[in-house]
Amino acid sequence: MGSDEAYNFVFKVVLIGESGVGKSNLLSRFTKNEFNHDSRTTIGVEFSTRTVQLNNFSIKAQIWDTAGLERYRAITSAYYRGALGALLVYDITKHLTYESVERWLKELYEHADAHIVVMLVGNKTDLESDRSVPTEEAKDFAEKKGLLFLETSALESTNVEAAFTNVLAEIHKKASSKQVVRGPISAVSLSSSGADNTEEKKPCCRNI
Repeated sequence: MGSDEAYNFVFKVVLIGESGVGKSNLLSRFTKNEFNHDSRTTIGVEFSTRTVQLNNFSIKAQIWDTAGLERYRAITSAYYRGALGALLVYDITKHLTYESVERWLKELYEHADAHIVVMLVGNKTDLESDRSVPTEEAKDFAEKKGLLFLETSALESTNVEAAFTNVLAEIHKKASSKQVVRGPISAVSLSSSGADNTEEKKPCCRNI
């Protein structure tokens, strides 16, 4: 994993989708290489960071997880503010979570930056025998909507790294072409007292 000590850009990425699709475990797998088998719904916003090297640049990803708020429709525009990337996650074994993708997409576009990079993520490929959402169906939907697409397994660590790094690389590509605000500038709007406190509680993620 990359060092969190120095970076050229800060990109905020949000995780959205129905409760129980595995967003929190995608976050912990990418930032800490951990998986919690007894993951419980928490109320609030989980926040973690990881710095990666892409194209000779150090990019610090600030990743925000709804952490149960989606159950109560309590997600506000503040959650999306400043986000340059989003992973829209569904569970490949639960078609209802896939059916809600369009609603989540609508909400995202109502609140987020017009040039936000969005990846549709079908999680839990380790449960292939229980699949209810065909890969091609989701892939076709993503193509029609102009979204990136990958299927992942947070449990088996399949494509998790690729999902996040592909989104970060696309954000950087847009930032380089002046389509979005350069990371460190937009980071000012991302830093709230709550976010700072969260980082203080996680020494591994502290910005030195």
